[in-house]
Amino acid sequence: MDPVDAAVRKERAGMAGLFRRERALPVAALTTLAFAAYGDRLSSGLANPVLLAVLFAWLFGVILTAALSVVRHADELAERLGEPYGTLILTLTITAIEVVAISAVMFHGDNNPTLVRDTLFAVVMIILNGMVGLSLLLGAWRRPQQRHNLQGANAYLGLIVPLATLSLILPEYEPSPSGPAISSAHQAVLVVMSIALYVAFLVLQTGRHKLFFTNGRQSHAAGPASAPGPAPAHRSSGQPLIRHAALLFAYMVPVVYLVDHLARPIDYVIETLRAPVALGGVVMAVLVATPEAISAVRAAVADHLQRSVNIFLGSVLSTIGLTVPAMLAISHLSGHSIVLGLGRAETVMLVLTLAVSMITFASGRTNVMQGFVHLMLFVTYLLLVAEG
Repeated sequence: MDPVDAAVRKERAGMAGLFRRERALPVAALTTLAFAAYGDRLSSGLANPVLLAVLFAWLFGVILTAALSVVRHADELAERLGEPYGTLILTLTITAIEVVAISAVMFHGDNNPTLVRDTLFAVVMIILNGMVGLSLLLGAWRRPQQRHNLQGANAYLGLIVPLATLSLILPEYEPSPSGPAISSAHQAVLVVMSIALYVAFLVLQTGRHKLFFTNGRQSHAAGPASAPGPAPAHRSSGQPLIRHAALLFAYMVPVVYLVDHLARPIDYVIETLRAPVALGGVVMAVLVATPEAISAVRAAVADHLQRSVNIFLGSVLSTIGLTVPAMLAISHLSGHSIVLGLGRAETVMLVLTLAVSMITFASGRTNVMQGFVHLMLFVTYLLLVAEG
């Protein structure tokens, strides 16, 4: 065969494979164009239950598919760059989506001061209970136990516990003349402290303590000999690094634009149909947490528990350490007041979840029973939302 013809065929096969892998991008682009042209007209018919359901399912499905593609390219970057840089790209990207999604819902319709709180609480419950439980359960189903780096998990939890307490529990008990909203001084201190702690954590995670966030097997040299490390959680596509970065941002564009239109049916359901106010936060949390949940579960099933730990604990940390300051700043600039303090039942669930998480990751080993416990807490959270 002519070498030129072989090269042309190889190039065509590569392009065909690229189009197959990225078929979600044209769908997202066409949906973006459709809502740019007819979004207001479509949103005007939300009183029709069929149109409301179709519109919500369409937007939610396209945004979720695009977000999954973001995670897929972040996984490729993680494979090329190694931990913890790849996981940082993933968590920071999802945090950006989360801030945009919360802001979009908050700015539509009546001001919902508890939306930020409800979303943050839902993200913590979905990740630390649902995602952790499913990852530990499926990951340990075919093996007695899995191992992770204890020092890395402790580093994450050492920041998650105080930040969650100061952001979601303390505001409810702080005496404030303005009611349930936290004072300006408290907001300023919380913003500065959260950002400072997160930046310090990133410096340590990518610097002198980088080994804390690598495979836990490397940290137990004195333990029993283990089999060779498992294969990567997914096979690399072999595409250039810059292409994955470009496609990641290409998928982010429709996500950022379409989430603004998704806010309209959510607001309609909450304000007109009188659905529970926490529903908006749950929807936003599912949209944000699902891509990371899939990535974490896949890593755990492939016996890459350390990768899973980096994803779900890093996601919770970035949600509290970055989303809270971002939303407080947006609230201050836009004049939309927000309430961060949880109610009594939610506070109990948060404290219990944090305590169980510390026990789960205290030994550097996990098993099936721990997964069941976290899933039980997740079911309890769902019942709490349904009763609310």
